[in-house]
Amino acid sequence: MAGKKNRNGAFWELALERAHLGVWDWDLRSGDCFYSPMWSQMLGYGEGELAMTSDLWLRLTHPDDREQAVASGERHLSGQTDTIETELRLKHKSGHWVWVLDRGGVVERDAEGRPVRMMGVQTDITKQKEAEHELEQVNARFRLALAASGTGIWHYDLAARKSYWDARTRQIFGFVSDTDEVPRDLWHSYLHPDDKDDAERAHMAPLQTRDVIAVQYRIIRRDGEIRHIESLLRFIADAQSSGQILGTVRDITEAKRREQDLAHAAHHDALTGLLNRVAFDRLLADDIATARQFPLAVFYVDLDYFKALNDFAGHAAGDLALKSVAKGIVGCLPPSAHAARLGGDEFALLVPDCDVQQAERLAGAVLAAVRNANLGSTATSRKLAASIGIAFVADRNTTVADALACADDACYAAKAAGRDRFAVFSTDGASGSGGLNAARLAADTVDAMEDGRLKLFGQEIHRLGQPWEKSRQVEVLARLVGRSGRLIPAGRVHPGGGAVRHRVQARSLDHQHGALAAWSGAEVRGAHARLQPVGSDAE
Repeated sequence: MAGKKNRNGAFWELALERAHLGVWDWDLRSGDCFYSPMWSQMLGYGEGELAMTSDLWLRLTHPDDREQAVASGERHLSGQTDTIETELRLKHKSGHWVWVLDRGGVVERDAEGRPVRMMGVQTDITKQKEAEHELEQVNARFRLALAASGTGIWHYDLAARKSYWDARTRQIFGFVSDTDEVPRDLWHSYLHPDDKDDAERAHMAPLQTRDVIAVQYRIIRRDGEIRHIESLLRFIADAQSSGQILGTVRDITEAKRREQDLAHAAHHDALTGLLNRVAFDRLLADDIATARQFPLAVFYVDLDYFKALNDFAGHAAGDLALKSVAKGIVGCLPPSAHAARLGGDEFALLVPDCDVQQAERLAGAVLAAVRNANLGSTATSRKLAASIGIAFVADRNTTVADALACADDACYAAKAAGRDRFAVFSTDGASGSGGLNAARLAADTVDAMEDGRLKLFGQEIHRLGQPWEKSRQVEVLARLVGRSGRLIPAGRVHPGGGAVRHRVQARSLDHQHGALAAWSGAEVRGAHARLQPVGSDAE
């Protein structure tokens, strides 16, 4: 009882001061209003600096908050609410605004029940409001980031066993609903059968760790469309329940498609869709290393007359022809075979477990496919053919370079034999004296004549001590220009290491110049300049 006696006015005043609560006491009959020293101190004023008027608080209230503050008091006085409770801003002595929580109500009524006295307390909640504002800014940025990234949010309440999807998540899954709560098993019904088990295990993993779990899986929407989904998952503990699994959902279908397109582009020719050189080399190496049965057949296919077609009908017709040839080649291949475009007008084929008879039948089909290729309406007068070289890999010791080189050598033999045909690589034929070099020379010379790469050089022949007029002879040297545009040294062209010469008698060098051009269909160079010596490799 002694303790209760000590809880007097001074006790409660001290308690209010320690709690930083400002008290107001309003006598409705006289209009007087008392504000405690803590109330004035909360606004930066000392004792006696503020006039204790009933409208003091209203004059200090922020203009945007006055209407709701007055309305709160009027609802209480009219009996609509049991107490006054509102948030408002009061102006501090220094000029800034202080957020306060105002709570109070009627504490005394007259005999007729009319309110005659009201009391209340105001608490400084500025820090709380600033924190709320900062949190709202964070949430606004978070919502903006989610909207920009197309990310949805969901959570699963473990105790209630309920799932909640936001609007973006429902949109990604194609699920129409006006509420966030969705049927508990809804997510499972969307999972792709091949991904279902892994996805369900991943979504339970957060229960075993506090780390963020990332998972990718496919869903099948109700319209049958397959979409790729990426989710980030985390367990959120809750003292009041069993906690929840919180997750994000992002549709990564387009990113997956771009990834697949890039992977395809890295291993395939952009024009024809066939494997490129790098992919073919890797595939051939793998097949040689892992083949269960030999031989493997390697085909080297080089198109004939393609440059003439390109020059006559243009690159568009050339591209059309290459795509048509590629399609025709693929149509000839057995399921286990692979085709590649090595570059330009050169193709390669790999056919596992293929004997000579099968290879020859396939080569014949490929030759027919090339002849029947679509050359476009502007190239109806042109023709297209192919020379095919076939080599067989009989053991694991063969390298990719050796296999392709043998097929390439056989291709040269097919070209030298007249084109539009195939040849099978033979170690006996390759070892013959000059046989391979002669085949390459013949094939290159025919190609050079068709491409205008056979050039004639002439040099004057003088009798010692005699003027030109007494001799009037010119020695003609035929030179090959490589596909790069550079002259090929004579020693690399003629199997014997010499040069192809033709000596003519000329009445006039100018006349002979024209005659030589007519004879070769090529350019005569150097007739009026210092001519290259016969057999020289200089350019």
